[in-house]
Amino acid sequence: MARVLIVGAGLTGSLCAALLRRETARPLHLTVWDKAGDSGGRMITASSPHNSQCTVDLGAQYITCTSHHAKKHQSFYDELLAHGVLKPLTSPIEGMVMKDGECNFVAPQGVSSIIKHYLKESGADICFRQCVTQINLRNDKWEVSKETGSPEQFDIVVLTMPVPQILQLQGDITNLISERQRQQLESVSYSSRYALGLFYEAGTKIDVPWAGQYINSNPCIRFISIDNKKRNIESSEIGPSLVVHTTVPFGVTHLEHSTEDVQELIFQQLEDILPGLPPPVATKCQKWRHSQVGWNWKAATDCMNIIKL
Repeated sequence: MARVLIVGAGLTGSLCAALLRRETARPLHLTVWDKAGDSGGRMITASSPHNSQCTVDLGAQYITCTSHHAKKHQSFYDELLAHGVLKPLTSPIEGMVMKDGECNFVAPQGVSSIIKHYLKESGADICFRQCVTQINLRNDKWEVSKETGSPEQFDIVVLTMPVPQILQLQGDITNLISERQRQQLESVSYSSRYALGLFYEAGTKIDVPWAGQYINSNPCIRFISIDNKKRNIESSEIGPSLVVHTTVPFGVTHLEHSTEDVQELIFQQLEDILPGLPPPVATKCQKWRHSQVGWNWKAATDCMNIIKL
């Protein structure tokens, strides 16, 4: 039985694992590693330390389906809708720009439920806090080393993490990337930003007419969402949650600052936008060093075969 390692438990890694299980006739032993403590990647959902049912999406907020992808990926949307993983977004999002033929979906149980759905379907062994450092060829097997624990060998390795993390890997993998490919991959840029999740006690009221709002006039804050309202899961027994996404310029400027200092700056700006907001019972500040890929991603598309080791 072939051993397959997928590095990254985000959307790409989880869907890759599920599709390998669905469409490969050859018996496979699938393993998924991620350096984080939970699955989701940039579609992670965080829980309040006081109530695990009070959650907030720190990365992707909703899923936009274009007319092109509605046809190309219809089976995926049908599956996720049938399982209740997705439902149409009906809550008001102020400032949202909609194009003809587009529709939006939310995940009632948090956007990370999409990843968990595919990981469960894959039947893969999921291992967290596994940070890959080297990949070497040993007797026609790929030996994968990590920060802690012994190296392990696999027949196939699929890398799904951001390009800069791939380029940091040591070992024989560096010989698989030509100089031209390396230059192309190094040219790929990512935006950086912070997300701040706020958790509140049950019964707390956040009196605004919207579930989400894009902000155009603030140097720090770009987007705010009342997360339980966005997902239409408001409950008197579970407190509301709110997430703030910063602008890209703010994220770049403060990328190496302490999380505590950044959180305080976001709070100050949030008070200007939502004065009188009640104090949260818990917070979660997330740094997205690799938030969204830049437009020059196309330059590297012809060398992405390097991830199929």
